[in-house]
Amino acid sequence: MYKIIGGDGQEYGPISDADIHQWITEGRLNGQSMAKAESDTTFRPLSTFPEFAVALGTPTPGHGAASSLVSEADWSNRDYELDIGGCLGRGWGLFKNNAGILLGTTALYFLIIIAVSIALGMVLNMMFLVVFSRDDLQSAPVKMGTDFLFRIISALAFGPLAGGIYYIFIRAIRGQMTGVGDLFAGFPKAFLQLFLGYLVFILLLGLCLAPYNYIEFSRMAPLLMQMQHGLPPDQMRPVLQQIWGIFVDSSPILLVCMIPAVYVLTSILFSLPLIIDRGMDFWPSIKWSWKMTHKHWFTVFGLVFITGLINLVGFCLCCCVGLLFTFAITTAAYMYAYETIFGGPGAKE
Repeated sequence: MYKIIGGDGQEYGPISDADIHQWITEGRLNGQSMAKAESDTTFRPLSTFPEFAVALGTPTPGHGAASSLVSEADWSNRDYELDIGGCLGRGWGLFKNNAGILLGTTALYFLIIIAVSIALGMVLNMMFLVVFSRDDLQSAPVKMGTDFLFRIISALAFGPLAGGIYYIFIRAIRGQMTGVGDLFAGFPKAFLQLFLGYLVFILLLGLCLAPYNYIEFSRMAPLLMQMQHGLPPDQMRPVLQQIWGIFVDSSPILLVCMIPAVYVLTSILFSLPLIIDRGMDFWPSIKWSWKMTHKHWFTVFGLVFITGLINLVGFCLCCCVGLLFTFAITTAAYMYAYETIFGGPGAKE
């Protein structure tokens, strides 16, 4: 919902985005009309709202660097003010106004990710069984090798799909028509670059977590082999208790490994949106995401931290069903942050 200041200087609202679109069409509002969203503290020109850019005839970023609101050359001299609460509030507003398409595509995205993960895991397991015994498959080197291969192959699908989900949210923010088909837009638009960008991200993440994974796999392997060969009921509980003990004992190592992992995640958070939205190659998108987030890294990290907590709550609610809702809301918040950092509302020279 929004409030506006009319031509008579009076404040009107709250009104919906549909009302604003209609009033723009009728000529009652223009880009200089002052408005504010529920999450805003002050009024600002309507032209700074990306969701009304199409209705106002304002150029909006599309796929390809030439259509950017702000060129790459301008980013180095550009600063921004990132309002975490504002991003979350506007993300919630976008979700409320577009719940059907955002929730539907999020659910489809999750289903595809789960289906591909299961199918690929089964295929890789059968392939490795040709070379290794079942006991060898539980060893730390083999499990880490399987995980590494899984990351590479899965990136062929997960990269373009991630680009597609960002593309849907960006178009919804800018008031552009979007649909389920846009979830697969990354395949024809930027398949190779999204694959490479996603691959770099997950390999860096895997490298950060490698010490923890190796220790975890090494200590867990004997217990998993026992369970694989079958255990009587009276021995199952002690084994499960040992597995839980391993998780607890190795948690300090996980926390240490998470420090560089979170640093990398925050720094290149916007690389895939830059690829799908502005048509950038994967390496420049990573460099620009890194450079722009480091202008206010701790603020961006604050957004990552809070949205992570929100998604954790969603994961724990209703047998993980709540994650569908929280993921959609937090992704919308990320895309509002993307608009702010790379030339949308809130950026400043």
